[in-house]
Amino acid sequence: MEADLSGFNIDAPRWDQYTFLGRVKHFFNITDPRTVFVPERQLDWAKVTVEKSRMGVVPPGTQVEQLLYAKKLYDSAFHPDTGEKMNVIGRMSFQVPGGMIITGFMLQFYRTMPAVIFWQWVNQSFNALVNYTNRNAASPTSVRQMALSYFTATTTAVATAVGMNTLTKRAPPLVGRWVPFAAVAAANCVNIPMMRQQELIQGICVKDKNHNDIGHSRRAAAIGITQVVISRITMAAPGMILLPVIMERLEKLHFMKKIKVLHAPLQVMLSGCFLIFMVPVACGLFPQECELPVSYVEPELQDTIKAKYGELVPYVYFNKGL
Repeated sequence: MEADLSGFNIDAPRWDQYTFLGRVKHFFNITDPRTVFVPERQLDWAKVTVEKSRMGVVPPGTQVEQLLYAKKLYDSAFHPDTGEKMNVIGRMSFQVPGGMIITGFMLQFYRTMPAVIFWQWVNQSFNALVNYTNRNAASPTSVRQMALSYFTATTTAVATAVGMNTLTKRAPPLVGRWVPFAAVAAANCVNIPMMRQQELIQGICVKDKNHNDIGHSRRAAAIGITQVVISRITMAAPGMILLPVIMERLEKLHFMKKIKVLHAPLQVMLSGCFLIFMVPVACGLFPQECELPVSYVEPELQDTIKAKYGELVPYVYFNKGL
């Protein structure tokens, strides 16, 4: 018996996006690292299926489970603003495999200056690509702006790591292990706003509840970018704060002293365990589709909205990015 899909809305969230738990479930679904390995042809099938479902044209015999799986692949691989396929490394579903390798090696090789510089550079290169890929695509960013953002964030991360390494040379070993997190947190505060500076300068596109464009707001951009910065730092915090404590104790064990060559792979694996949970949790801290009272946007935009819609538009909505 075929399922009745006449009232099925493929864009309706499966979980309540106004609750933290609902958002976490949503991001567990679309940041599933297994989707990174899905073939291109299957991703293309997912996009076609989602687009056909939006138009109400679903092939006979299609099941709800197939549509939900297509939407999962679509959300994981295609940008919500443009509908274009995102590069694999920049997708949030790549945060676990990519982040666990970089985080694990940053935490393992923190003692020598060349290693600190190299892994902070690798991390910021990865972050820059992720930030660019998951930006609000309605605000274009020039190559010059991207280069400046990348240089500034990398310099900040390296300078923070090098400076703190120098200051903590006489501190307990555990303090030195926390230097990478301090550098990552500082760089996130620079990398994300710099990579998305065009949104802060020109404003982010805001819409009404029916997804009609009604203007650009710099205040909305500032709120969205701040939330993304908080989410990214939260994503990294548990692993980069707790894992050094775990490794500090493990490395004192007799059998661990005999297998030093496995310390780095172990840190990579443990970093992955943290990130599997922290990526969806951090992404779910704030709704991706933000709601902002009209009274909070710029006065000139308020006047434009009231002149055109009166009191019919109490809130504006925008994609804050991830």
